[in-house]
Amino acid sequence: MKYNFTLDYFQKSADYILSKIDEKPEIALILGSALGGLSEQIENPVVIDYKDIPNFLVSTVKSHAGKLIIGKLNGRTVVCMSGRFHFYEGYDFEQLVVPIRVFKLIGCKATILTNAAGAINTDFHVGDIMIIKDHIKLMGASPLRGPNVDELGPRFFDVTDMYTKELRDLAKNCAAKLNMKLQEGVYYFHMGPNFETPAEIRAMRILGADAVGMSTVTEALTAAHCGMKLLGLSLMTNMAAGILDKPVDGDEVTETGERVAKDFSALLAEIVKEI
Repeated sequence: MKYNFTLDYFQKSADYILSKIDEKPEIALILGSALGGLSEQIENPVVIDYKDIPNFLVSTVKSHAGKLIIGKLNGRTVVCMSGRFHFYEGYDFEQLVVPIRVFKLIGCKATILTNAAGAINTDFHVGDIMIIKDHIKLMGASPLRGPNVDELGPRFFDVTDMYTKELRDLAKNCAAKLNMKLQEGVYYFHMGPNFETPAEIRAMRILGADAVGMSTVTEALTAAHCGMKLLGLSLMTNMAAGILDKPVDGDEVTETGERVAKDFSALLAEIVKEI
């Protein structure tokens, strides 16, 4: 086995972060492509570069800042990852447990994951925000493969309510307060970095997927293993391959993120307040 993680491995990261802050965070936020603007709203931030944290990973995606930001958001202490890690960067699935396990050890009870996704459901529109109610992952290893860290969770664990219904309902209520409409659906994990083929998108739709992206699922599985409450939100930055008569363009992801950033940030801030 290539990785033989122990509790001490993750504790080194946690201890370093805790040495830099005065108050333990309650909520972890992981912000996806083009969605990093919320981090600018965090008050009295303590900013830590990923590369400075022992045993942590380093983001290689240019649009991801690669920084941990800890501070107050709407009165709650949060830890925010501005930039996340992906399998397509060269990391193994087993390595992708690192951030969530570290957040568990520094005190987080809930995690909010956001991502940019392609809309598979033809009733969705670019700019829609989808609450993830479930996911499909049919390729690659589980991030929990290998020796179990018993202190963090059981060897075998249930994922029926992985995307916590309580938090999904809370997100809907927060959106209603802000006069925002949310979609809800199933997220399909595609390893990337290439976008999907039109045939793959047709197959995903048959399987019941509403949106597709290249992240989130490994983090969600790790959170479920740790017993953390979890909310996943996907921003539909483009229609998936083959739905429109044009190629999928990575620039569209950034453009849509910038257009919707204000409303998305307002929703996330309201959710943080109410959790």
